[in-house]
Amino acid sequence: MIRFERFELKNGLRVLFHKDETTPLVVVNTLYDVGARDEDPERTGFAHLFEHLMFGGSVNVPNFDSPLQRAGGENNAFTSNDITNYYDVLPAQNLETALWLESDRMLSLAFTEKSLETQRSVVIEEFKQRYLNQPYGDVWLELRSLVYKTHPYQWATIGKEVSHIEKATMVEVKQFFHDHYRPNNAILCIAGNRELEEVKLLVEKWYGDIPSGQVPERVLPREEKQLEYREKTIERKVPSDAFYYAFRMPDRKDESYYACDLLSDALGGNKSSRLYQHLKKDLNLVTEIQAYIMGSLDEGMFLISGKPAEGISLGEVDKEIWAYLEVLLKEGFEEKELERLKNKIRTAREFQEQGILNRAMNLCYHELLGDPEGVNHELERYAEITSDYLLQVSKNILQKEQCSLLKIKAQKND
Repeated sequence: MIRFERFELKNGLRVLFHKDETTPLVVVNTLYDVGARDEDPERTGFAHLFEHLMFGGSVNVPNFDSPLQRAGGENNAFTSNDITNYYDVLPAQNLETALWLESDRMLSLAFTEKSLETQRSVVIEEFKQRYLNQPYGDVWLELRSLVYKTHPYQWATIGKEVSHIEKATMVEVKQFFHDHYRPNNAILCIAGNRELEEVKLLVEKWYGDIPSGQVPERVLPREEKQLEYREKTIERKVPSDAFYYAFRMPDRKDESYYACDLLSDALGGNKSSRLYQHLKKDLNLVTEIQAYIMGSLDEGMFLISGKPAEGISLGEVDKEIWAYLEVLLKEGFEEKELERLKNKIRTAREFQEQGILNRAMNLCYHELLGDPEGVNHELERYAEITSDYLLQVSKNILQKEQCSLLKIKAQKND
């Protein structure tokens, strides 16, 4: 159980406070409700670019990291298709340092040509190294565009192509900041051994005067129901062939979301999972196989991916996967297996909640979903899943006509 208090400033900043007397540290986590799905299709990669720009200094503080490090802290950030999240971890007595720095860059980020060019170069290099010049690096660039035809999930957080970042102008960058980096588009969580009243005073002191803004209304094109099986084969310089089956699944708030998560664990969560035991242990058709979900806010992807064993073709693996799924959808799940899966999830969640940073991030995320208290009821949602319901959800998800298969063929040396 994560206990917390919630309050809101007049400028719309939502604040969560979680007191933990057992740690000498404090976490300041800031979630901005902006991700790659909020980008212009002709200017993708901006949310990720801003993750970098926010560390480039403000009008008042030219270097974000230095004051935080002098206070004994560290920080980082990540961007997804849905959100951008920044976090600071430092000694509890130095909380105000993090609030000063975070509020300062929310209010007055420095827009200099030098900072833009520096971070632009960093992002372009990351695009080339991680996505274009690394084995299997462009999987998500290829797979997303295969699965999504209208929704902005069709591009990865890095963007569609390098040229979008290369051509980004200062005017466009400033507009993106003013559209999305507003207190009324942010969620702040403070977790650690401090008192609620002092936290309220400090948050008001550092954030209260930041003006709210007009955040653009999010009107995203809805992806039509997929009615046909899709398949794409690409050749790349990779160590071995690989496969990615992407099934369409409901959005994060859908009642079946937790059953989809449970299903992914059943099929490919670890070495005791069904597909691993059948295709790897029993038949030795693959060297690895896993199943997982993307956890997207809008309609997401349920994935099965892996690599064939030496001498085994992608066609042989494909045939066996569909044959096994057909059997699964007839036989369903035994109660013993279901209970084992639930116990595994319960153990993982309890371990995750031992980290104060994870608690802070989860509180922010559930506030974004509409109810921070939901973080304390997730295990109940898993516990309510019956074998009959899991089978029903499996039949809804694992349909061939709503599957997109990306096959990667290893180029043969001449």
